Amino acid sequence: MELRPVPASVAKQAELRKLEGNAAFKKERIGAAIDAYTEAITLCPNIVVYWTNRALCYQKRKEWTKVEEDCKKALELDKDSVKAHYMLGLALLERQEYAGGVKELEKAFDLGRGTNPVGCMVEEIWQSLAKAKYMEWEHSSSKRSWRLQNLKETCEKALAEYHFLGDSLAEDASEDAANDHSAQLELLKEVFSKAALLDTPTQVPDYLCCKITLDIFRDPVITPSGVTYERAVLLEHLKQGLQQDKFLR
Repeated sequence: MELRPVPASVAKQAELRKLEGNAAFKKERIGAAIDAYTEAITLCPNIVVYWTNRALCYQKRKEWTKVEEDCKKALELDKDSVKAHYMLGLALLERQEYAGGVKELEKAFDLGRGTNPVGCMVEEIWQSLAKAKYMEWEHSSSKRSWRLQNLKETCEKALAEYHFLGDSLAEDASEDAANDHSAQLELLKEVFSKAALLDTPTQVPDYLCCKITLDIFRDPVITPSGVTYERAVLLEHLKQGLQQDKFLR
């Protein structure tokens, strides 16, 4: 997004509106904060933080379409905005666009761990990313199961229509034909049962599990080395380590 520079006096007014927005946000006056950030954007639309601050207000109100729009505007100005990628990822997840949401959260996470870390926000991003990956995995599994069930019903319907047509053309519907139909239905049921069994995930992917407990993450926390653990387990581990140190002293 290429925008003309604004006069210093206008930029100063925009910054004042931003500060007013910040003050309103801290007091939970979200509507007033949105109005202030909107004025700042109108005065000086080339400042990324005005867009991301307003997006945060919309996130508070769960107005996800507006969050998405403001984050995309922010990314046009700065493609490496951690906050814009993060909130855009959350907005996409709300629309059940899991792949896109995970991609944006991964981008935010990578940028957040870069040369200028965004402090505790990195942990918040990772927690959202871990949950998003689980949602994506779960959604993908459910979608495959639905497709398989839909295909099974379509095959059963086609088989029923085939036998109905055959019976109507025949002078006498024989008992053998009825038995043949039943046998084919049983075979069809067996085939799809085996297919469903093979398609059902037997375990959760490793990246969704704590390396200590091997259970699915509930409250993940990332260490400075980049390894992720379940918070409660890590705290307990550190507590035990401190107790051992005291004993040695």
